[in-house]
Amino acid sequence: MNRSELSQSRRWVVKIGSALLTADGSGVDLALIRRIADQVDTLRQAGIEVVLVSSGAVAAGVSRLGWAQRPDEMSGLQAAAAVGQSSLVQAYESGFAAHDITVAQVLLTHADLANTERCNNARAALGALIELNVVPVINENDTVATEEIRFGDNDNLAALVVELVSADLLVILTDQEGLYDKDPRSNGDALLISEGAVSDKQLKSYAGSSSSLGCGGMITKLEAAEYVARLGVSTVIAGGSLQSVLLKILRGEAVGTFLDAGKRSA
Repeated sequence: MNRSELSQSRRWVVKIGSALLTADGSGVDLALIRRIADQVDTLRQAGIEVVLVSSGAVAAGVSRLGWAQRPDEMSGLQAAAAVGQSSLVQAYESGFAAHDITVAQVLLTHADLANTERCNNARAALGALIELNVVPVINENDTVATEEIRFGDNDNLAALVVELVSADLLVILTDQEGLYDKDPRSNGDALLISEGAVSDKQLKSYAGSSSSLGCGGMITKLEAAEYVARLGVSTVIAGGSLQSVLLKILRGEAVGTFLDAGKRSA
């Protein structure tokens, strides 16, 4: 698959990162969710089914609780997730209601997907929601997760969801425009990697650290791309704040970083 063929895909998993979704700590970005809803509506009219994987519950909870930073201890993360999850779901419901689109909250843990019966149940439930034209909004169940069973980052979860729902494209929306050859926040001469081979090990040398609101970074995004590439699925990493970013991806425009599952480095 190349960029020009992305319009032929029929089921996308779109992951939305914490730093992007929570306006860098100031609470849930309602305007961003409305813009995402507008684009998802257009994608659906083009015959593309969309499953969302949304970070942001912990970050939203941190903001609502008035904490200065994301906590390190598990109990603090669980409390923040419990507080933030309700406002996050309300934001999605409100944003998508403008298009008469119903959303469904789906919370998963690693244990759900590691257990065959529970994994099959999750697959069936998601399949039913898609058949009903409902947009699933999937997040890790941080409120009950422990260190041993946490996904660690929703990039990883998004990759597993691609497999779970048999999607044919993974889109990871972040607060950066894509993968750069060095950290653009501290290097003015950083160059955006427009396209790359999933198997190119040099790509990981470009990845920087995570933001203060998330727990991943570009490394986990590349790992997610590697995982879905084994399923024959390509990945686009792009800036979620870019106007009509999902529609630009649909049209095959050169936005973000396109990682073709079929490409192999020399």
